Amino acid sequence: MALTGRAALLAALGSIPVGILEPGWTGILAVNGPLALACACDFALAAPVRRLVLTRSGDTSTRLGETADVTLTITNPSRRPLRAQLRDAWPPSSWQPGTEIAASRHRLTIPPGERRRVTTRLRPTRRGDRQADRVTIRSYGPLGLFSRQGAHKVPWTVRILPPFTSRKHLPSKLARLRELDGRTSVLTRGEGTEFDSLREYVPGDDTRSIDWRATARQSSVAVRTWRPERDRHILLVLDTGRTSAGRVGDAPRLDASMDAALLLAALASRAGDRVALLAYDRRVRALVQGASAGDVLPSLVNAMAPLEPELVETDARGLTATALRTAPRRSLIVLLTTLDAAPVEQGLLPVLPQLTQRHTVLVASVADPYIARMAKARGNTEAVYEAAAAAQAQSERQHTAEQLRRHGVTVVDATPEDLAPALADAYLALKAAGRL
Repeated sequence: MALTGRAALLAALGSIPVGILEPGWTGILAVNGPLALACACDFALAAPVRRLVLTRSGDTSTRLGETADVTLTITNPSRRPLRAQLRDAWPPSSWQPGTEIAASRHRLTIPPGERRRVTTRLRPTRRGDRQADRVTIRSYGPLGLFSRQGAHKVPWTVRILPPFTSRKHLPSKLARLRELDGRTSVLTRGEGTEFDSLREYVPGDDTRSIDWRATARQSSVAVRTWRPERDRHILLVLDTGRTSAGRVGDAPRLDASMDAALLLAALASRAGDRVALLAYDRRVRALVQGASAGDVLPSLVNAMAPLEPELVETDARGLTATALRTAPRRSLIVLLTTLDAAPVEQGLLPVLPQLTQRHTVLVASVADPYIARMAKARGNTEAVYEAAAAAQAQSERQHTAEQLRRHGVTVVDATPEDLAPALADAYLALKAAGRL
């Protein structure tokens, strides 16, 4: 029970304050008889809050940057009309800064025995699960002098999925895939390809692909074209250790790695390959296996949504052992991790031969574009020192990448905007060379 601003004003004009009326609430007791009677009637006519029945419906997931509508149905079983203000509380990251008050508060009037719906529109700023907190309702009497207030727990969870901003690159990568797949006449060669068809020789074709028997039967030189094999196995490994927490721009490195992994998964599933996901630091954070081509992308997005970087050093030996158990057959293992010297030289390099002797390994890393800008800076002493530091950092990354290449690893090092298409291009190049 609470005294409203209107009642307080009336009491100040014609009443004497006497302080606390009951334990747990404060108010003003008026010696003015009509005012006291009006307040008592107003309180008695306010609909009870705790008897209200509340249920939820609406969206259970949305992509980061998009909206989700959650509908709250309020049923008034009492004999008194409900005149109320309602606050539907969610975590602060459920809205853009400064929009929470307008989005979470509602006014409603519900006649006795009827129900009404209000919709809360969420626009989350972070990935993961957002769970509804309590619903607070303040019920007013017809004069607005007193109000009843109570809260209800109405559980609901909205999962915020990765935005998959690199989806825009998918059409161009699929066009390149169709060329490799033999739907457009191109030449691919190497171990792991299947004969597709014959076509006329054009300057620049590899002479080793000339089919001399077919050439002898016709007046022009014929060459064999090849189709990359399907049903290859690809394991995407997300390193969720401390290095993935480093922010590049407005987001952690882990988010850029996820985006690149989703583009590669979409491309590989269209190519007929089987895609699995492993997220690991010191234990398995997410694992997706055995998903069909139509379900692999939704499964990966759903598994990635709650992932957050863990502020621990990644256990490279545990990661390698888990990857080998997850991919028992020869596979392409795509490790999305850092190229920082210490984690690679002390953690990954000692165990890398266990992966490369059985699998094709590709390491992808997020580069900080700010370092490239620092390396070009000039003009004053501070800028020159920054450029020297940036050049040293770039040299160390290149040295680390070269160490990985000497072990037969394909390395992709690109900024967050370029990592996804660069990783897709590396996959297509491996497929064209028959290394999958």
